[in-house]
Amino acid sequence: MSQAEAQQRHATLAAQIRAHDHAYYVESRPTISDAAYDTLYRELLDLEKSFPELTTPDSPSQRIGGIPASEFASVRHAAPMLSLDNTYSEGEMREFVRRVQKLLSGEPLAWTVEPKIDGLAVTLRYEHGLLTVGATRGDGATGDDITANLKTIRTVPLRLADANPPVVLEVRGEIYLPAAGFKKLNAEREAAGEEKFANPRNAAAGSLKMLDPKLVAKRPLAFFAYATGQIEGADAPVTQQVLLGWLKTLSFQTPEKLWICASEEELVAAIYELDQLRHGFGYETDGAVIKLNDLAQRERCGATSKAPRWAMAYKYAAEQAETRLRAITIQVGRTGALTPVAELEPVFVAGSTVSRATLHNEEELHRKDIRIGDTVIIEKAGEVIPAVVRVVLEKRPADARAFDFPKTCPECGSKIARTALASEAEAGVVWRCANSDCPAQVRGRLEHWCARGAMDIEGGGEALVAQLVKHGLVLDVAELYQLKLAELAALERMGEKSAQNFIDGVAASKARDLWRLLHGLGIPQIGVGGAKALARKFATLNDLMDAGAPELTAIRDVGEITAAAVVGWFSDPLNHKLIERLGKAGLNFRSELYQPAAAAGPLTGKTLVLTGTLPTLTREQATAKIEAAGGKVSGSVSKKTDYVLAGTDAGSKLEKAEKLGVKVIDEAAFLGLLGS
Repeated sequence: MSQAEAQQRHATLAAQIRAHDHAYYVESRPTISDAAYDTLYRELLDLEKSFPELTTPDSPSQRIGGIPASEFASVRHAAPMLSLDNTYSEGEMREFVRRVQKLLSGEPLAWTVEPKIDGLAVTLRYEHGLLTVGATRGDGATGDDITANLKTIRTVPLRLADANPPVVLEVRGEIYLPAAGFKKLNAEREAAGEEKFANPRNAAAGSLKMLDPKLVAKRPLAFFAYATGQIEGADAPVTQQVLLGWLKTLSFQTPEKLWICASEEELVAAIYELDQLRHGFGYETDGAVIKLNDLAQRERCGATSKAPRWAMAYKYAAEQAETRLRAITIQVGRTGALTPVAELEPVFVAGSTVSRATLHNEEELHRKDIRIGDTVIIEKAGEVIPAVVRVVLEKRPADARAFDFPKTCPECGSKIARTALASEAEAGVVWRCANSDCPAQVRGRLEHWCARGAMDIEGGGEALVAQLVKHGLVLDVAELYQLKLAELAALERMGEKSAQNFIDGVAASKARDLWRLLHGLGIPQIGVGGAKALARKFATLNDLMDAGAPELTAIRDVGEITAAAVVGWFSDPLNHKLIERLGKAGLNFRSELYQPAAAAGPLTGKTLVLTGTLPTLTREQATAKIEAAGGKVSGSVSKKTDYVLAGTDAGSKLEKAEKLGVKVIDEAAFLGLLGS
């Protein structure tokens, strides 16, 4: 490879890795598998090894992926949170061991092997035994302050189980979603008409990025501790084995299995044994973490700018299976997107039988050269979603044929076009049907409207909606409210009782809150969270329709792309007509979430800080009472704070209030201020 070719390839790889880093760390929506990412990253490292001049300060090799999200305050880590180098190769693992032996020449070495939990790395800071700050890894030097979210997790101690705790202790580990909790969460999301999470790691990361701790508390998250950062006022453990034992005594959950190894052969045996055991754990693992057991030896080994020299992750290949691709079909979604789907000979992989797998888009088909009749390798991305990894070219039959992507919509015959509608990732890649009256789109919109997470109309599932559209009884959501009992009862397998139940459900949906209506309308970029954010800001649908992009982007959960999508949707005359018809049908356009600020009250001009657990009021209830009385709630104590409302297990905010002389009140005194 010439210098120019290497430079061009390096630039391409760097751009791809940055894009994947952004999707994975910032948006928590990975776009490729870990193995595919590692392949790109390894190629970049190999190029830089051959052409050292390509190793620029902005190369992906010089940083740890991820930047703090803008919604949370930033936290500077007392000690860097480095990532781990990883490998899928036993040979590379052995080379790693020999590198460390060379660094510590002549010293006896012992190693630990732990399960690599598939979650999100966080650090917990305890001061005098109390949890004060919890943060994500972020870019390794600075992370997001997610203390309020972490406090909702049962396996995160709010106080250390130690009568004489360290002055400062940073505990590091992984937030994850247990397998049973992940299954339950996805079942609930499916029932609510929401998109299912791709894997437990994605679900855990998405949960921690939620701004409302009350919602995070509903997610069955857990925490494993496996390391420490800053320690003051206590002797640091001398080995990893002792460290894990100490953390366990402090009430932390630690890896349930630990191997101590004295040689490469013992390491290989431990890694193999873990691979056999890990599927019986109650959580997802994707590898084994190998560390020097002696912490003093670790210090002498040091670290690169990205990773410690004394540890490595050995990652297991995802479970795969081989099968034949019988056919390729096209699904048309409610936004008009055409998605190719692989119809497979059923094959058992990672715990279930797979007969279909998404092929994403036309570009993916061409890139992997997937043809009908091919033998293909299937794996579950994140061991959850079936994906076609590659074609077994040596088994390609002579009659295998390329799939001709349709030039028109297979549902309605209308023109299709590549449009940048839903996201930048789809721009120029996804084909969409241009006909908004396409039966597939109509069915998708009706099913979405009736879903539990939207207007919650019982019985409005795929089977009934298909009949309503087929017989021309309903062509948009407003026409649901014009349905007659007799025409509904005449449908196949319907009956008068079932028809009446559906009619009653449609009638009951008229009173649903504004956020449900906004979600049900299918406005691009607006899911449940976005709909609630809008409904908290605007008292009525008309107020929202009159809002411009600047007013929308001022909302905490609404960015520029979402604001543009909302303004664009409401600017469409067809959508205006739909809303008019819904209004005439008697639907509620007001928001119960909307709470106008009090003009005056007993707390007007006062700033309060909440800390600890109150006897009868939740934090949300106390906040609502303060705002209704004209007051303001702050997250931190300062000289400008008027009152600190303290409950049990109050932390550093109470201590700071006492130092600054800020008045501290309990719930009874607080209610007295309100005149309750």
